[in-house]
Amino acid sequence: MALKQEPSIREAASVEIRWRRDTIGITPPLPLVRKAADAVDRASRESAEIDEVWCLFDVEWPKNHPDLRRALDLARSSGVKVAVSNPCFELWLALHFQDCSRWLDTVAAVKLRKQHDKAADKDVDKAIYMPLREDAAIRARRLEDQHQKNGKTFPNDNPSSGMYLLLDTLATTD
Repeated sequence: MALKQEPSIREAASVEIRWRRDTIGITPPLPLVRKAADAVDRASRESAEIDEVWCLFDVEWPKNHPDLRRALDLARSSGVKVAVSNPCFELWLALHFQDCSRWLDTVAAVKLRKQHDKAADKDVDKAIYMPLREDAAIRARRLEDQHQKNGKTFPNDNPSSGMYLLLDTLATTD
């Protein structure tokens, strides 16, 4: 992940990233959060030097991942931080280039992202995206503010991306 290679992050934090997919190419959020909760518990028992454990996952529209609320509840109760993209990660990538305030299903979000970089799947060209990450974070914060103002809560906060929360944490790590 390009973030790990950023000098400001590399000098401030040790970041370990694990990418997990199941046999059909995606892993639903609940098993991810369970693994993360286990890692938090294990770190606590072993007095490991782990400040935070994060899970990044999508909602997926029109058919949401199963057990989204249970995944969020488990994350909250076990100390796992989450960055949820709604409908999917490709929205976060599109936010690097433009505002997006209209509801999107996953296919539309993927199409929107491809308008900007033509990349396949979740591949990210760091030369394109890293210089624009703060623009994406600003746009994602604005979306969250708008949803709060309108009373839209998860999972009806489409479009949204919590990826900026992870960026904020990495930027303030000392």
